[in-house]
Amino acid sequence: MIQENIDITRRHTFGIATRARAWADYSSVDELRILLQEAHKQQWAYMPIGEGSNLLFVKNYEGLLLHSAIKSLNVTTSLNNEVLVQAGSGWIWDDFVAYCVAQGWYGVENLSYIPGTVGASAVQNVGAYGVEACDVIESVTLLATDTLKECTIKASDCGYGYRTSHFKGDWKGMYIVTAVTFRLSTTPHYTLDYGNLHQWVGDTPTLQGVRNAVIEIRRKKLPEPHELGSAGSFFVNPVISREHYSKLQEKHPDIPCYEIDEQRVKVPAAWLIDRLKWKGKSLGGAMVYPEQPLVIVNTGNAKAGHVVQLAQDIAFSVLMEFGIAITPEVNYIY
Repeated sequence: MIQENIDITRRHTFGIATRARAWADYSSVDELRILLQEAHKQQWAYMPIGEGSNLLFVKNYEGLLLHSAIKSLNVTTSLNNEVLVQAGSGWIWDDFVAYCVAQGWYGVENLSYIPGTVGASAVQNVGAYGVEACDVIESVTLLATDTLKECTIKASDCGYGYRTSHFKGDWKGMYIVTAVTFRLSTTPHYTLDYGNLHQWVGDTPTLQGVRNAVIEIRRKKLPEPHELGSAGSFFVNPVISREHYSKLQEKHPDIPCYEIDEQRVKVPAAWLIDRLKWKGKSLGGAMVYPEQPLVIVNTGNAKAGHVVQLAQDIAFSVLMEFGIAITPEVNYIY
């Protein structure tokens, strides 16, 4: 099951030339246990990987990459016109969304066309157009990497926040997601008040219509990985105090924000970067995507160092102009 000294350039969406000491696909929890036992025996570092859509390999990975091919699907009917859908971690996220839409299940349509896997969605708490994965996650099934025992944790205990969870923080490396259970609705309801989604959908939305609109919007804003390598949105939208935001409005009256609570607002990182005219600027083979300044692309010959330096330059300029620290959403892998 283990392939050694493997070229993984095409196994992560940045498409930057990279190799790994070892790679393994697994299609069951038992296979994952065997692989973890081997990694422990060989004293290898190891890391779960989905579609490689939120990663930047800064150098070759001197460990074992564990790729889930668990594509189980179990559906149970719940009360209040809801269904509980447990999907294996290896499902391609957008394939899962398409399946739910086809079944008439509401809740994940706004998350259409987000790259990655079901397993990664629970780790990253992916979000778009006013919806986050944690809004519909019921529980997460995990394999503990030390004891190799499986357990299920309620979503409310996973520490979900904006683009984060305990899996990215305190629990990092302790568990590998094997399945995620979602609570979806069979009753029509939509979230259309974020950005210009309502304008695209119109006054008579349908489940498939919302999905189609989200896909079309994303295609206009984001590059296709097979055309230009990238990791999608590179930076997290920063959350700042209302006091800070009010001061920024004095100099930048048109600065947008989204309400968080009485003390904080979220500012679009794309707006901050765009205001500083970063669109189309490049460093080596890395470039700020002309259609969406939140994305850094590989124009064909980028090195990881080009991406890292360009991201640092962008972040520094935002800090100097706005006093806001923007942080990468992309995970740097050393």
